[in-house]
Amino acid sequence: MRKSILWAAPTIPLLILGATGCAPEGSGGGDSAGDESITVAYQTTATYTQVDALMKKAKQDFEAANPDITVELEPIQAEENDYATKLALMQRSPDTAPDVFYEDSFRVRPDAEAGYLLALDEYLAEWEDWDTAFIDSAKQAGAGSDGKTYAVPMGTDTRALWYNKAVFEQAGLPIPWEPKTWQDVLDAAETVKAAIPDAVPFNIYSGTGMGEAASMQGFEMLLYGTDDTLYDTDEGKWVVGSQGFRDSLQFISDVYVGDLGPDVATALDSNYYQQLNGEGYPTDKVGASIDGSWIAGSWLEGGPAPWPEWSDVMGVTPMPTQDGQDPGATSMSGGWTLAVGSGSGNPDAAFEFVSTALNKDNSLSYNVNASQVPVRSDVAEDPAFTGSSPVSGFFSDLVEVTHYRPTTSDYAEISGSIQQAMEAVMTGEQSVEEAAAAYDEAVTSLVGEDNVLRG
Repeated sequence: MRKSILWAAPTIPLLILGATGCAPEGSGGGDSAGDESITVAYQTTATYTQVDALMKKAKQDFEAANPDITVELEPIQAEENDYATKLALMQRSPDTAPDVFYEDSFRVRPDAEAGYLLALDEYLAEWEDWDTAFIDSAKQAGAGSDGKTYAVPMGTDTRALWYNKAVFEQAGLPIPWEPKTWQDVLDAAETVKAAIPDAVPFNIYSGTGMGEAASMQGFEMLLYGTDDTLYDTDEGKWVVGSQGFRDSLQFISDVYVGDLGPDVATALDSNYYQQLNGEGYPTDKVGASIDGSWIAGSWLEGGPAPWPEWSDVMGVTPMPTQDGQDPGATSMSGGWTLAVGSGSGNPDAAFEFVSTALNKDNSLSYNVNASQVPVRSDVAEDPAFTGSSPVSGFFSDLVEVTHYRPTTSDYAEISGSIQQAMEAVMTGEQSVEEAAAAYDEAVTSLVGEDNVLRG
């Protein structure tokens, strides 16, 4: 399916061009007539420029189709936590709230409950591609607690172990590397440390500086490989006091207190991932790390840190479960979305921009350049995607063993408590037991005793 998905199907009028066009009921938007511009806010960093490229292309396409409307791009140069903070500040005032914005999937539900997001169901019902191209399971990334859809997914992702084959060969480790347990991972790190003292043996993101990267592709990549979980969906309660939580903190301690990772000050720098992937791996100064499917996007031609040899040097392997128990491997999935602000003065144009940015051709280009797992079936099957990277199939296959963060409005605060527990352990400020106890107390205080389950 290659036809355009601009909201201009032959049988549907292009609402933004009519003087009487209006937002769906309850949107909070005003009359679209008279508004001649829309604003689009999104994150960009020195090494992650793919969203910026997508937005510039969508602006070009949109303005060509709608010459009377200007798209004002508002790129926010910031790491993840700072971007979320700045976006939240923008959303609090009608004068600064963007019409369209780049939204992490785990923030969709709380932001919808806070009234920042426009329900898109009436628009989506008129957009053919939503039913015919978007994968049903992926649509949940934009779902609110009320069953309505508030955002459109851009792509998803999985996480695994990346390793430098040159470093492993120098250390005498086997290629391909196929660890079966956490201990196998730690043993490999010990081997790299002994053989190459100036290399970082193993990286796992940890601490408050790394924000959600620490929680999700650090801690939760461990926890969901144990027999425990973060949140019991059947009971609707947060799990505290579990052995899996303490074991996951112990792994963090083994890496950082055991001198198997980067030095703590470096690891707590929110820009560390740029150094790790942009400089460390290409110069053979890193052994292995837990990271996402997207990092190869930095190394592609035209990326922020081109590295033509990456596909020969870098290897990938699944993150094993703690003791090799079924299913043997684990992963975490998330992804980002595009949402429309509830106070948009021109919601019709805002949604058309979203559908333009995420049509088949633009989604294909973005998913290839950002090394994302597609959420559109037509993109996932396109030879331009399947042949774009030697690791695209590997990361797509990990969807079979992946997990997702709790989609509750209090997850963001719980995530902050996880980061604090990790940091306390990695710095040696607290023992594993002390940090776990502090986390249990923080969660119980936040959600109430009736909403926790003792592991």
